[in-house]
Amino acid sequence: MALSDVKIRKAEIRDKPYKLSDGGGLFVLVKPNGSKIWQQKYRHFGKERLLSHGIYPDVTLAQARKKRDEARAMVANGDDPAVQKRLDQIEAETQSRTTFLLVAEEYLQMAHDRELADATLRKKVWHVETLAAPLHNRPINEITSAELLYLLKKVEASGRRETAKKLRGTLSGIFRLAVVTLRADNDPTYAIKGALLPVKVTNRAAITDEKAFGQLLRDLDAYTGAGVIKDALLFQILTMTRPGEVRGAKQTEFDFDRKTWCIPADRTKMRRDHIVPLSDQALELVKRNWINVEGVELIFPSLNSNRKWLSENAFNSALRRMGYTKDEVTAHGFRSTASTILNTRGYDSDVIEAALAHQDKNVIRRTYNRATYWDQRVILMQDWADLVGKFRDTK
Repeated sequence: MALSDVKIRKAEIRDKPYKLSDGGGLFVLVKPNGSKIWQQKYRHFGKERLLSHGIYPDVTLAQARKKRDEARAMVANGDDPAVQKRLDQIEAETQSRTTFLLVAEEYLQMAHDRELADATLRKKVWHVETLAAPLHNRPINEITSAELLYLLKKVEASGRRETAKKLRGTLSGIFRLAVVTLRADNDPTYAIKGALLPVKVTNRAAITDEKAFGQLLRDLDAYTGAGVIKDALLFQILTMTRPGEVRGAKQTEFDFDRKTWCIPADRTKMRRDHIVPLSDQALELVKRNWINVEGVELIFPSLNSNRKWLSENAFNSALRRMGYTKDEVTAHGFRSTASTILNTRGYDSDVIEAALAHQDKNVIRRTYNRATYWDQRVILMQDWADLVGKFRDTK
């Protein structure tokens, strides 16, 4: 006879467990302590098996019957519902252990293995360990777009728009790793791509007056700090490159015969190789700082170890020691210095842009420019180096 809720609720308590059958193999096991457990008997390839469906009344009569019917359908299909239930439990437990932090740590290790710049790695670690701390113990497949937006908006509200944008990029990388390793169904950062405020663009402080620039060069010449920093800063000025590109410059990137420096894509802002024609003055700085010691690759290594980069603040710290404030000049600003002075003096702006490795939005023109402007760039770089010397010597 089929069961009813009334019959189950009023089932008497006995000294030994007993069963109340509902049909189709489903029954309630009434235990001496009063608990009532849904169970189901079935046969799989002739062998009798037992499947539990939970405790009454947490699992209602209707729910238990639905579970019974689903199990019978699986048996009819040749599957074992008890085995499938265990597999589902294992998957659920695995998902609960697959936390955001676990995947994030794998992401950071991959970033380290790709040999990203130290500054980039430090920022990603900061993103994960500090800014994304509220997500650490959350199962990664349960994290929602709304949850991430709340986190990013909190950072944005503190005035750090660029940080919020870069944090979103780090989070996206972590979720994409989770997706391809089958630990998440999607990247929830995609839905909030346009939800953050645009980054405020601020120009780097730069000296663009030739006389004032000449004074800075004389101050640099008189700088009594570490010689490697002094030379590296001057080398950056002469090559019109970015501080990080100079700090990471390696011996294998230089060709003395061709007088070139090839900055690899992983260290350039545009993520493409950039070949710099070297003036005589720039080449002399490279030769002066070349270290013929096995295992040493850097041209301008750290003061603490010739196998480590100069610190990210090395150049700006030197400028501050020379008496220049951050509102007057920054190491990044020397590119603007070169661009402004050279444009003012009538040099071809397209050649200057090519020398600065600025990305032309027109792909065909960009390819043409890179091929066409090489000879002009060689001349430009030597002219710029000569002008730098002239500015320094003219009071």
